[in-house]
Amino acid sequence: MECNYVIVADSTTDLSPQMAEEWGLTVIPYIFTLDCKDYHNYLDYRELSSKDFYDTLRAGKLASTTQVTPFRYMEAWEPILKEGKDILYMCLSSGLSKSYDQSVMAAQQALEEYPDRKVITIDSKSASLGQGLLAYYAAKARDEGKSLEENAAYINELIPKLHHWVIPDDLHHLKRGGRVSGASAFVGTMLSIKPVLTIIEDGKIVPAGKVRGWGKAFEYVLERMKEHNFSNNNIVFVAHSDAPDRAKQLEEAISAKFDTKNFDYIQIGPVIGTHTGPGTVAVAFLGNERAKV
Repeated sequence: MECNYVIVADSTTDLSPQMAEEWGLTVIPYIFTLDCKDYHNYLDYRELSSKDFYDTLRAGKLASTTQVTPFRYMEAWEPILKEGKDILYMCLSSGLSKSYDQSVMAAQQALEEYPDRKVITIDSKSASLGQGLLAYYAAKARDEGKSLEENAAYINELIPKLHHWVIPDDLHHLKRGGRVSGASAFVGTMLSIKPVLTIIEDGKIVPAGKVRGWGKAFEYVLERMKEHNFSNNNIVFVAHSDAPDRAKQLEEAISAKFDTKNFDYIQIGPVIGTHTGPGTVAVAFLGNERAKV
């Protein structure tokens, strides 16, 4: 039987165009500003390459991001609704952006204009590779025959079990976002201190620990994966911001520790990369319940 709903996600999933196409996703591009110029964060980087974006950050230029408006949501959703299909939309965490609130307003407008249709918008409490991992499971569930409502309930059950561990390279980008003080950013960078961040239950990103050097940072993440009951039967998403060699090293460490080969790679795009900076690596996986604080 033909599926009667479409899964819509944000470009902050940072999936490759091939993944989005294979999984049958409609993706809404967020907008970012770099050096006073606006760009759409298309998955294929048609307006600005990932390399150019991160090189511009390395050169000291500033980037910023904006939330998606109800108008832009309707612009993306309306063709689907006009086709007579419903929508399952998974939004960037409400703990990181106000876009989810805007999507709820847009969903109400959509239901008023298309009363025979359904729009379910989910606060993913996730970002980037974690958001992308949820899209993977949602597409898989859809293909296995889950209805719109069943799939929404399934994803909401997975969200509290989805873990993100993020290792930025440059503390100065966190300082600009208010995550660390100016002094600790300077000292941390000089001493090769690597902060490890995680996304907690409410969808906010918080510091989880500090270690010296990449080797210790990888060890820290491996211990957290063990602590949170990662199963080698589950897929691991590995992400990086213009640091493929470092991401490969992390994958090899995970593979050796847990005897798993079940990986997918993504590149952190400009919207998330604005806040984490170049050189970041991260993992996402399903385990037990996320931390509350």
